Amino acid sequence: MTTESLGWWGVALAILAGAVRGGTPFLLVSLGECITEKSGKINLGLEGTLLLGAMSAYAVSYKSGSPWLGVLTAGGAGMLLGCIHAWLVQKSKVNDVAVGIAMMIFGSGLAFYFGKPYINPSAPQLPALQLGTWSSTPQITAALKISPLFILGTIIAFTMNWFFKSTRWGLQIRAVGDSPASARAMGISVLRTRFCAIVAGSFLAGLGGAHLSLFYPGAWTELISSGQGLMAVALVIFARWKPVQCLYASLLFGGAQAIGPALQAVGVTGGYYLWNASPYILTLLVMVLTCSPKRTLIGAPGALGAQS
Repeated sequence: MTTESLGWWGVALAILAGAVRGGTPFLLVSLGECITEKSGKINLGLEGTLLLGAMSAYAVSYKSGSPWLGVLTAGGAGMLLGCIHAWLVQKSKVNDVAVGIAMMIFGSGLAFYFGKPYINPSAPQLPALQLGTWSSTPQITAALKISPLFILGTIIAFTMNWFFKSTRWGLQIRAVGDSPASARAMGISVLRTRFCAIVAGSFLAGLGGAHLSLFYPGAWTELISSGQGLMAVALVIFARWKPVQCLYASLLFGGAQAIGPALQAVGVTGGYYLWNASPYILTLLVMVLTCSPKRTLIGAPGALGAQS
């Protein structure tokens, strides 16, 4: 999107558009990681899930002509990896981090291997929600083209917030995540609860991949995710394990991702690569600020990372 004709207002507009477009994968993956971590498990393999979801969505959309069928396939691919991950991490003496890294490599490898034939072909894209039809300015019209998956992610964020606070299943997930022993004493199946939470989280991460390949940037390449699956883990910590705050944090990360291209569009080329690294710098800052031994992680599930 060109911002030269709008000047610095165009920069703000481009960053706002980038926050929504670039923040959608962060939103879906972070919501998936949020529900997983609420159950007391961490999934570092969501980068592989994101890539496999992107490849699956693009391939099915290209073959079938239906991008929505591609979205469903991406979710299904995420669930498949989620089932494998959930089965592995609940084995005795198995480390969550090690399994996550293995699943990230496995998912990425599958995506790269099966995605080779789909790098060049053009697949049908998801239709955008045209919210800028009231304006005659092309830049505003382009900026207000919203992904339907962003709307879906926003609805899921608020629904998930209600789910954890007001439903029996949500309270069970929180109980398992805070104290598995107490949950067992209450008759809750820790294994089944965690299995379902991990699979549901992986499904959402797969949808995030579908946004990448079927909306923005709207193609399948092996470098399409740019580490967003891993950054989403830091985003969940930043959001204090609260789904609605994951929405706000995703917009922040997406906006940071758009700063470099927006400045370049008005002729600011100095520090271009530094601005492009903004999401990664933000991730590092989040980890530094939240990993201090003197700082309590408010909202963290009590059993997160424990082998139980």
